[in-house]
Formats: sequence, C-alpha cells, structure tokens
Amino acid sequence: MLVYMPCKQIEFISLDDLVPKSHIYRKFIQLLDFSVFSNDLRECETENNHKGYGVERLFKCLILQFLEDLSDREMMRYLQENNAGKWFCGFGLSEKTPDFSVFSRFRERLGTNKLAKIFAVLRNQLKQKGYMNEVFSFIDATHLITKATLWKERDEAILHKYEKLNNDNISEFASDNQAKFGNKGKDKYWFGYKKHVSVDMQSGMINKVAVTPANVTDSAGFTHVCPKQGAVYADKGYCVAPAKQAAKAKNIHLAAIKKNNMQGKNRDLDKWISFIRSPYERVFSGDNKRVRYAGIAKNQFAAFANAICFNIKRLLVLSESQFAT
Repeated sequence: MLVYMPCKQIEFISLDDLVPKSHIYRKFIQLLDFSVFSNDLRECETENNHKGYGVERLFKCLILQFLEDLSDREMMRYLQENNAGKWFCGFGLSEKTPDFSVFSRFRERLGTNKLAKIFAVLRNQLKQKGYMNEVFSFIDATHLITKATLWKERDEAILHKYEKLNNDNISEFASDNQAKFGNKGKDKYWFGYKKHVSVDMQSGMINKVAVTPANVTDSAGFTHVCPKQGAVYADKGYCVAPAKQAAKAKNIHLAAIKKNNMQGKNRDLDKWISFIRSPYERVFSGDNKRVRYAGIAKNQFAAFANAICFNIKRLLVLSESQFAT
C-alpha cells in the first residue's frame, strides 16, 4: 500500500526576527548599558550559577518583572509566553526559562545593599551624561499599604487585654512586625510603610529613595533622601525642625510651604512653590500602593528596583524628545 506524504516545509526563525524593530524593549536595551553592573552582579554568583541561567540574565528578569509589575508566578508565565520578554532577558526561543522560585532566590542573593549600589551606579551614569545635576530637587513621601484589614489582629489584641491596636502593640500581633500605622491629615490612615523620594527637577528622574515605617513623619524621613547640594522644594510636611536641621547640616536651601498658623507665611510664595512642584507629582501617580513584601529591607529593595525602572522609562522619554528636536 502506497501512502502519499505531503512534503513539509521547515522554516528556521530566530527569536530576534519575532521581536519588532520598534519594540520598547529594544529601546531599553539600547539606552541601558548592563555591563556597568557586571562587577556588582558578579558578587552574586553561586556554585550552580543559579541553575545555569546566569546572574546577568536573572538581573534582566528582575528589571523586566518590575517594569511590568509582575509577581514571581506571573513573571514565570510571562517569559514562557512572551517572545519579547525572552529576547530582553537573553533566552532563546526554545530555551527553558526560570521557575518562579528562582526569582525569589535571586532577589535574596542580590540583596538590598547590592541593589542600592547598582541604583547608585545608574544614577552616576545619568549624571555623567548630563541628565541629572541635583541643582533643584523635589522631595515628597507616599504611603505603602501592607495590609488593608486587621480584624484578626484586633481580636487577638483584645484577648490579650489591650483596649485597641496601636503602634505600641501592633508588632506583637501583625505578621509583618516592622509595619506601623501611619496617617496623613485627619482622615487618611494606613498600615504599612512610607516611601520617601527625591526627584531631580531637571530630568524628573528619581535621585534617592528610602522606605521607613509608616509612623515616621515626612520631615524625619527627609534626612534619608536629602540631596548633597542645591535647593529642595517640599510641601507643608517639611517646614518643621527635623527637615530644617537636615537641610542646614548639608547647606541645602529648603523651600517648603508653611502651615497656615506659622509666622511669616507668604501665600503668594507658597502658591508659587506649589506651582513649581506640581509637575513632579507624577512620580507617584503610577505607583502601586500595596506592597508585595514584608519588612523594611524587602520593601526598600522593591523601591530601588521600581526607581531604576522609572528612570529607564523617563530616560526613554527624554532621549526621544532630544532626537525629535
């Protein structure tokens, strides 16, 4: 019996051919020189080299994960299904991509201190290219929520004869014992952390970022993100002693809006400061206020990673506007 078998045509396609030339990931690769991080990443090498994936590729996975705001399991699936994601991270079309557990182990191995150094390297690179100069800075803080409801913790506190939950006893009952209650104004309360950010007003890029418990005031957190020079524009939360003292110690000019009951308040000046500050509020506009991690160290890690991604996106905007002109 003769069986006719139609001839099958085989076509060889590279992953590079499947990613459009105009894809935004290509632009990120062109703008960001990953080789400048190689020395810091080399310290993260392990005996099995992270199951053969290599620290450079896993660092790109980390950047992509925070660029797209993905959980570990979402990131695993993203690499399995997205060709552009594979290309960005340096994987082949048919190559096995990391399991979700690899990402958490790599973050632990990298650590907050090394990521802080990488963030500083990128910031210095941007300064050398003239994108940042720290002449004028915008400083503000925003809330980070670690848990929305605390009914179980409240009930446990009542069983232990506490009248209510507060910052003196919450660490005894909350799973995240470093988180605290914070408030802004008279009617905004949350449980978690606070992110303090310094933005370079020339480029709109993040220059410094720090995470503290939510009960640390904006003024007290000022010292963590105070620039080394220039003038700082800030809101009413920074017109009190801790911020003034930190600014004086670094010889910084602090232009903070004064509270209504303060002596020497100039409403016209405060209105002008508000006008100067308003464009830089966008730094917080796209933030996810609910954190994925517990503890200050892990949330500081996430803050550095998000800041790196924000600066990369901002660099893309600035480079395209320069090219257009």
